Amino acid sequence: MTIALVLLGYALLLATVGVAVMRRSRWTERAPRLGIAAWQALSLAFVASLVLSGLALSVPDLRLGTGLAELLQACLVALRAQYATPGGAVIGASGAVLALLVLARCVWSVAATLSRAAMDRRRHRETLRLLGSQPHRSGAVVIEHSVPAAYCLPGIRQEIVLTSGAVDTLSEQQLHSVLAHERAHLRGRHDLVAAVAIALRSAFPGVPLFRLASEEIVRLLELVADDAATRSTHRLVAAEALLNVASQPSPAGAFAAGGAGTGERIRRLITGVRPFGRIRAALTGGATAALIALPVGISVGPAATLLDTACCATDPVAVSHAEICEAMPTMRACLND
Repeated sequence: MTIALVLLGYALLLATVGVAVMRRSRWTERAPRLGIAAWQALSLAFVASLVLSGLALSVPDLRLGTGLAELLQACLVALRAQYATPGGAVIGASGAVLALLVLARCVWSVAATLSRAAMDRRRHRETLRLLGSQPHRSGAVVIEHSVPAAYCLPGIRQEIVLTSGAVDTLSEQQLHSVLAHERAHLRGRHDLVAAVAIALRSAFPGVPLFRLASEEIVRLLELVADDAATRSTHRLVAAEALLNVASQPSPAGAFAAGGAGTGERIRRLITGVRPFGRIRAALTGGATAALIALPVGISVGPAATLLDTACCATDPVAVSHAEICEAMPTMRACLND
């Protein structure tokens, strides 16, 4: 019970203090990849805390001996003691239901989001065929439209789409920058990263953590692609290219060069970004990993303290046939009581 309450308290802390800290953090613009990892870790740690707290409620704490007979007897006695009373049974069942519901909700939302995005991309590709798109020397496809726009369609059949307005308006360097931006989205499979964040938001619509995480992750993915563009051309060229194609939003299931927060992205490209030091990056990465490691440590910590008392046989071969035979009467006696 204590472990479950600690894990629930940790989840509440992540959803309040953790979100407040991340919202005030400006370092994510200097290290967008680390920022994405931090938001992902915050979301995953929240889900893991809920699941582990449910498991902690459903499984009693044990102090086990070294033999198989003691192991089985301790398990049966502890389970019977917890579920023998109505209160213990309700707590145990509630914990199991909580863990299963959270896991099922997350899996269903992720699967539904990925399926919906795949359908959107399939419909969009059919539309492109109807519009009579033409291949470009860069490998992209060009559709007739006067408004400059560029976007990519991720998935198994990855495509970059340009409008004829973008081809006519952008200079050679600007077009190279836009293509580098879109290729970064495809190469990094940013669609999967965004899909998981959006799926968690739909799985827990009442939790601000997941709404903010999805918004920030989508924004930071655009910064990652912008940084890839500046590695192929000058950042001012990338800013000019982004300004030219910024008017068109992303089609469903696609990533457009205009993307989210275009004005702030253009400002960032014009002013430049100070490098994020290696020591600071290492410390931030360690803190990010600790977000996920902490609920796991809270869950397994009490079990680890029992290692000195040899809570389980460490060598599977040491469990002999005689011990198994000795344990069977104990199991039958416990089950018959």
